[in-house]
Amino acid sequence: MAGFTTAQIRNVVFLGHSGSGKTSIADSMFHLSGETNRLGSVTGGTSDSDFEPEEQRRQSSVTTTILPSPWNGSKINVLDTPGYADFAGEMFSALRVADAAVLVISAVGGIEVGAAQAWERLEERSLPRIVAINKLDRENSDFNQVVDEISEGLGRKCVPIQVPNGAEAAFTGVGSLVSDPALQEGDGADQFERLVEAVAETDDALAEKYLEGEPLTTEELTSGLRLGIASGDIVPVVATAALEEVGISDLMDAIVDLLPSPEIAARRDDAPEIPEGAEANLVFKTSADPFVGKLSYFRVYGTPFAGGSEHWNANKETSERVGQVSSPKGKESENTDEVVFGDIGVISRLDVTGTGDTLTDSANPVTLDGIDLPEPFYALAATPKTQADLDKMSDALAKLGEEDPSLKISRDPDTAETIIRGLGDVHVEIGIERVERKFGVGLETSLPRIAYMETIGGSARVEYRHKKQSGGHGQYGHVVIELNPLTRGDGFVFDSKVVGGNVPREYIPAVEKGVVKSMEAGPVAGFPVVDVGVTLVDGSSHSVDSSGMAFEIAGGFALRQGIPQARPVLLEPVMHLRILTPDDLTGDIISDLNTKRAQILGMTPAANGHTVIESDAPLSMVQRYATDLRAITAGRASYEATFARYGEVPQQEMDRVVQQYKPEEVAAT
Repeated sequence: MAGFTTAQIRNVVFLGHSGSGKTSIADSMFHLSGETNRLGSVTGGTSDSDFEPEEQRRQSSVTTTILPSPWNGSKINVLDTPGYADFAGEMFSALRVADAAVLVISAVGGIEVGAAQAWERLEERSLPRIVAINKLDRENSDFNQVVDEISEGLGRKCVPIQVPNGAEAAFTGVGSLVSDPALQEGDGADQFERLVEAVAETDDALAEKYLEGEPLTTEELTSGLRLGIASGDIVPVVATAALEEVGISDLMDAIVDLLPSPEIAARRDDAPEIPEGAEANLVFKTSADPFVGKLSYFRVYGTPFAGGSEHWNANKETSERVGQVSSPKGKESENTDEVVFGDIGVISRLDVTGTGDTLTDSANPVTLDGIDLPEPFYALAATPKTQADLDKMSDALAKLGEEDPSLKISRDPDTAETIIRGLGDVHVEIGIERVERKFGVGLETSLPRIAYMETIGGSARVEYRHKKQSGGHGQYGHVVIELNPLTRGDGFVFDSKVVGGNVPREYIPAVEKGVVKSMEAGPVAGFPVVDVGVTLVDGSSHSVDSSGMAFEIAGGFALRQGIPQARPVLLEPVMHLRILTPDDLTGDIISDLNTKRAQILGMTPAANGHTVIESDAPLSMVQRYATDLRAITAGRASYEATFARYGEVPQQEMDRVVQQYKPEEVAAT
């Protein structure tokens, strides 16, 4: 698909709630552009965008797909993103390289939580956008009603530029408020007045003409729309029915006529500053193909990118040999000599380059800002099904992490488990399926062990004498220690107040060593001991039988005997939950949180009848919260979770945890 200049390119990300029809619109555009001779279907498993087996099975997007759609002498690079919250990392990556957006809202669902979250991301980036009301051919769909909802929830800057021709099953086309005088004076008069007011505010000359009662020409309306969209003061609203391809060509017209090219986007204040003649290419997506190898998708921000040469990875500070460069086209690609400024390309088999890296020229290097991805919060422990799977597991999980950097793979040092963290249960489960399908590695999963800790709530003084005779030199170490609780997070402090040499100076470090070693597995349930201050206050030694080892043993056993006397406490990880929900579900969510020992911190109104609930809850109670929240709200709410602190486990819960986790060796001591 060669021959397009930078001025003819439109990089447009499609966003919205899952099921709003983003992919169906993308498929329709791909079909109408002539890039395929048949209209793809999500439900029929023939979508050009949702081609991965997991997507076909779920009938829902899980990755971002690039579908280039030539139209009216331009090329629209559609970045079709998943609407499901679990795959928000794909949305963040696509937003990083898009110059504009189409926010798709279902005419029957209205502004759902996925659309509200996408709008927040667009507002943060001040990205020019169009709102497409889709599914207007469905029963009970009402264009004007959804327009009112959008105006109330997203702002008065959202202004229709079209009027549907017919409703529900009779919706067969759209009329343009910008160019059709009959609509401007007839059924669309009220909407046209809103449009003219919005456009007039973008330019002093237009405002003066409007106030003097003179009509604005089609050219003035169009130029005013471009200015208002670029500044974020106007968001045009259009009408579509993707499955019947109604309004799709009009949407494509609007994208080409109204949304900015990379050339115009480069003039924005937040655009990266690239020295003239410099090479700068950002890798924003990586795909691990078992047959082709690793695929790296990139956008050009500097001079044209050509294959068959060396390029410098500015992040890894190493050279990459690049072979053939191609233009992505759904699951296929098309070879090209070069990728021009502002366009998107794909390369295969790069050695070290990953998502977020910059490919540049070592003689004139440029490092572009990477991609800020959401922190994963849902975790599963993974174990190999067979010995053969064990041998391949590490490599397969590393490739999974390359393909989806919003999935984090780690080894928990406290539990020795391999942990996969994602943005929800479906996100992690899809990752596990992908590992088996692409790399032939079978994994079993379970909830990770909770990383509890032990501490004390009071003080104690304990004496321990280690004395052992076994012929020849014996062992003798005698210590008296005091235990005191420290402020949460202080860890461990050791001090000595021994006087008179009762414990010789050379043995004091051994006492501390023994204490520290015993803190690795506490006496309550075998968890690490934290936030304890230990002071060596007295003891005694033997001129022959004392040794560093004897005092190390004495220090360790003294700690183990002292903790049960100092009001032992279990600490558990507490998570901070940020839940975005429709207002009518707040009561149900709070009632459920109250059953999870949660502390409600506050509620804040959000856009369009949504509320943000802030809460802290023990990790043990919310490990499966993604599933619980989906069941309570039918998928209408979403959440994020971050580690907040360690908190005390209530006594009744402490007994249960001890029974569940206490190892035999601890129980026997």
